[in-house]
Amino acid sequence: MDYEKKLRELADSYGDWWNKGFSAPEMTAELFPYKAMFEPIQVNKLKLKNRLVMAPMGNIDMCEETGRPNEKMLKYFEERARGGVGLITTGLIPVSFGIDKSLIELDNLSYFPRIDRSRTRFSAWRDLAGMCHAHGSAIFIQLTAGLGRVGNPQCLVNRLEFPRSASFNPNWYMKEVPCLRLSDGRLKKIIKNIGQGAADAKAANLDGVYLHGHEGYLMEQLANRAFNRRKLGRFADYETFGLDTVKMIRKRVGPDFPIMYRIDLSLLLNATYKDRMKTTKPLKKFRNERTARQTLEYMRRLVAAGVDMFDVDLGCYDNWWLPHPPSSMPSGCFLDVSEIVKKYFKENNVKSNKGLEVPVVAVGKLGYPDLAEKALRDGRCDMVMLGRPLLADPEWCNKAYAGRVKDIRPCIGCQEGCLNEFVEGGHPQCAVNPRTAFEEEYPREIPEAAVKKKVAVIGAGPAGVTAAEALAARGHSVDLYERSSRIGGNVTVGSAPKIKYEIKNYLAYLEHVAEELQKAGKINLFMNSAPTAEELKAKGYDVIITATGSRQVKPKIEGIDGDNVVFAVDVLKDPAVLGGAKDVVVVGGGVVGAETAYYLAYEHGKNVKVVEMDKFIMNHTCTANRGHIIHYLEEKGVKLYNCTKLVKVEKDGVTVERNVHKNVPDVYNTWAPILPENVLNPMEKKIKPQFRKETMKCDKVVLALGVQPENELFYQLVNDNAAAEIYNVGDSFKGGKVFEAVRSAYRKAVSI
Repeated sequence: MDYEKKLRELADSYGDWWNKGFSAPEMTAELFPYKAMFEPIQVNKLKLKNRLVMAPMGNIDMCEETGRPNEKMLKYFEERARGGVGLITTGLIPVSFGIDKSLIELDNLSYFPRIDRSRTRFSAWRDLAGMCHAHGSAIFIQLTAGLGRVGNPQCLVNRLEFPRSASFNPNWYMKEVPCLRLSDGRLKKIIKNIGQGAADAKAANLDGVYLHGHEGYLMEQLANRAFNRRKLGRFADYETFGLDTVKMIRKRVGPDFPIMYRIDLSLLLNATYKDRMKTTKPLKKFRNERTARQTLEYMRRLVAAGVDMFDVDLGCYDNWWLPHPPSSMPSGCFLDVSEIVKKYFKENNVKSNKGLEVPVVAVGKLGYPDLAEKALRDGRCDMVMLGRPLLADPEWCNKAYAGRVKDIRPCIGCQEGCLNEFVEGGHPQCAVNPRTAFEEEYPREIPEAAVKKKVAVIGAGPAGVTAAEALAARGHSVDLYERSSRIGGNVTVGSAPKIKYEIKNYLAYLEHVAEELQKAGKINLFMNSAPTAEELKAKGYDVIITATGSRQVKPKIEGIDGDNVVFAVDVLKDPAVLGGAKDVVVVGGGVVGAETAYYLAYEHGKNVKVVEMDKFIMNHTCTANRGHIIHYLEEKGVKLYNCTKLVKVEKDGVTVERNVHKNVPDVYNTWAPILPENVLNPMEKKIKPQFRKETMKCDKVVLALGVQPENELFYQLVNDNAAAEIYNVGDSFKGGKVFEAVRSAYRKAVSI
């Protein structure tokens, strides 16, 4: 097989994937009962009860300052074990403190859980193992050699120490910061530390070790020629570090302790960036990436050294949407990858040291029971890894086994809670599950309220339905009002594009929840109903919660009220509002603007330009999500303009002021992240004002300039003293994201 050609085709398919063999799955139960998913499997001497694995969904910031896993982390993992998953894997646990300088913050603190050095830390791991075992789940610890070039470069500012890597590589966050080359001696020390970490894990009653060898972290930097350009020494051979590590683990834990390895079949950098790899810093430094065939041969040697199982994906930080496929990527996007590995192992008779077939775990948006089951039945993988689906619903496995598929709360792929939250300084959470990583605070069963109250919830979007469900569980009498004919609020509009199929599934879930609550007599649901403050006061509610959403912003700009101007939400509701327009300018390059541009270009064949005042398109959005959209907008020929302000709308186009200064960032840069606002890059080049007026011809102008809360009802209720308690949650408090809406609604509702 021509593996490189196959992977290039995969990379090219992720833009209009619905035309390239991928479909948008739904929460169906056509293949129930799920015999393949719930068949046991042997890994070394460990028998797992089913084929479902919890992915390493970060435990960052879920520990004490010493690195000891805290109650938050323990309850977070126990909840998933209780939910029925066969194998839990932790997030990455570094063992290279003092060597990888990016791991330590000021005062020798770290946001990573640790297993090294201390009995205080060690006892928490024994507790965690016992919790998982009580529910029939095994647990592997994910040990990482370190972060290397993808680590926090603030160590240079805070501690005057450079980050480290396999070779002299630029730091991913700040390309101006060089990562120094680790010596052979330091690398041997890391290998020794991993061996000790494995021995400690075994002593702590954990069930296996999971090596963090993908995505461009330090182990991958050493195992890939893109990053490892050493000419001399033991580790100039890119396979040596990984093989030595596995051998050291086997030396410390013996032959019977399972070893799992996470690897990417390819970084896919050349397939992603093509000619740009020859011209763009730092990409051109990484052109000599490990090929897929070399990866397969390396995996065969890893098995000979002692690895028992693999999970396999694609990509790295520099094309971050691949290892973290967002909502706009297709489900089952890497099944071809796991299938390639399975076939290679079979053709080459690759067996573990126990004489067993080496399980290949599939990854990549497999949180749909029928999709996961079919992948197993078709022999495309041996196990299925679920990350975000288990954050969205820790009972995923139990519900699938029981055939209660409609009850599964689906992941929406936004990555705002699970990834972006800890990038911005928080800890992993979930946009649609407000209990995720708060299990120690919120019990599984919501306790009944001591005093039952009559409550009105106004608005049946994510916030309103979440609040109504929690209030009903508290035993309150709940009336839920929705002004439209459909549950879902503002997100109903966002479900129109094909890339938003997961939002469509979430809407179906919200409708199901509301219908079930009404059917059980737990709420009264009033559709097509928008009661006034006076009417609500007259009904004598004890509590009124407004979740009335937000509206689109229209600035005061000459010509903006013309017939050729429409809102993005109106386009998403009905593209016919564009008439016969062929050339479209989208004003606003946030999430809504960029995704609307994607929709118009890919699904309606429009010639699209996007103008954005900020220096970044889709700022404050998860790097993976913005990277996928921007990359494939460029592939489709959509013109993006940052640092550009709309000044006038005319009948046949728009006039803008565009900053053309040389330091305006490359608008199509998806190989580097946007730094959080509170992180100063002292080497960032200043953008000077050098504005130029330009005219862009177009048939229609689409406004996507953000939203403002629809909070008039709330303030009217307060002014009228309509109830003893009046609260405002969701977009009507702060227009923005499902994550914030659901979180605020739940927290308020369970306190009433």
